[in-house]
Order: sequence, then structure tokens, then C-alpha cells
Amino acid sequence: MDIHARHATLMIVMGNASINLKAIVAASIAFVMFSVATHAQEADLNDESELLEALVLADPTEAKRLERQLQALWSKSGSASADLLLKRGREAMDAEDYRAAIEHFTALTDHAPEFAEGWHMRASAFYNAQLFGPAIADLERTLTLNPNNYTAMLGLGHVLEQINQPELAYDAYVRAQSIHPHHEDVSKAVSRLATQVQGKSI
Repeated sequence: MDIHARHATLMIVMGNASINLKAIVAASIAFVMFSVATHAQEADLNDESELLEALVLADPTEAKRLERQLQALWSKSGSASADLLLKRGREAMDAEDYRAAIEHFTALTDHAPEFAEGWHMRASAFYNAQLFGPAIADLERTLTLNPNNYTAMLGLGHVLEQINQPELAYDAYVRAQSIHPHHEDVSKAVSRLATQVQGKSI
């Protein structure tokens, strides 16, 4: 075979190899995306660890579904009385009657002190009533009981910003983002404070 023929054969082989490589890479990417989607869909809706793992891997649309399921899971107290107090407190929050909300959530935390969402909701009521010290205390209790509650971390960041602690607020936002990468409010908060905080650290 002369040199021109060998060159032509080599080009054909290289071309086929390139096509095969592209096909393999495309297939690998498709498989990874399918695996991620399947994992999110197959996550046990009553298993917090599986939902959180799926949340990190999910696309934005799937993340919203997983977020709703996590919020529903975290709102299960296991007690009819606690559920009623939670419901009444949330209704008071919706009506912007924060004093009544605090009373309902205080009754809830007294009744079910190990129920993280009770402390979380009372922290929200305190925050809306401009009672930042009690809000921080309740958020710390919430995160002690449920360290993965990214909504509580977001709330903690908001309170810390209000008391002029941007570095600590930024840390809270980054932690929340590591759990829920697609949370819009968290992402906005991280972006908003990044330049300010990183500038101070230089």
C-alpha cells in the first residue's frame, strides 16, 4: 500500500474513532442524566436522607417537587394536637397576626419540644414581629433538631443581615445552597453578599 493509500486509510479510521468517541460520550452523558432523573423519581418520599440526596442532583423542576415533599415531611408532627397548633399558628401568620402566631407556636413548642418545625415557625413569627434575638434562638434550636432545614438556614441568614452580620449571614446562605442548589432565594442571597463578604476578607 503506498503512502497516499495508507494516509487515506488512517484518516478513515481516525474519523470512525472520532464518531465512535462522540457517540460514547453522548451515551455516557445521557446515561448520567437518566440516572439522576431516575434517582430523583425513585427517592423514598418518606425518607429524608433520600430526598435530600435527590435534591442535590435534581434539575430545577424536579427540585421544586422534592422541596414540596421535604416541607410536607418536616411538617409531620405525629400528633393531632401538635398539627392543630401548627395549623392555627400558620393561619395567624397568613393573617399577619404575629402575636397570636407566637402564642400558638409557643404552645406547640411546649407540647412537642422535639418537633423542629414548631421552633422554625415560631422563629418566623418572631422575625416578622421584629424580635430578632428570639428568632435567632429559635432558629438555632430548629437547626439543632433538623440540621438539613435549608429554609431555617435562609431565615437565619435574613436575621443575621438585619443585625449587620453579613459574614455570618453569607455562611448560612452558602450552607443552605449546599443542600438545595436550586433554591432561588438562597442563590440570590449568596450572589448579593458574595462581593461584599469576599471583599472584606481580602
